[in-house]
Amino acid sequence: MAMEFYELRKSGKDIDFVAREIDVLNLINMYPERVKHLWGDLGICPFEFEIWKSICLFDYDYLKQNAIEMENYLVISKDKLLFMKTLGIKKDKYLNDVKLIVESIFKEQNPKFKEIIMHNEKLLENINGVTYIERSLPEP
Repeated sequence: MAMEFYELRKSGKDIDFVAREIDVLNLINMYPERVKHLWGDLGICPFEFEIWKSICLFDYDYLKQNAIEMENYLVISKDKLLFMKTLGIKKDKYLNDVKLIVESIFKEQNPKFKEIIMHNEKLLENINGVTYIERSLPEP
């Protein structure tokens, strides 16, 4: 649902949560017949969604870094979301998600463009003999 949170696309049916180890173990004790163990990742599927101790072996402590705090949960940061989607890039769904996230990041950076260009030009003002071996600017 992070893709929907960032307004990149509607959420699909596959909803994954990553939780602390103790919470996953408590859920496994409650629903021992609903356990998943895929390529080293341990998860539980008590309802229509999955709760994992890790995804691609990246756990809660790693994925919570820079997360956005909501009232009862955290939303993975956009940079971690991009990283996780890139791990699955062999699938078209994840490749498309990567493209959406990258486009969103560029849109966020765009308002900073003029400020950064002016700052960079100012850095070079007092240096004689600057010769660009390559220089391009985006079209307005």
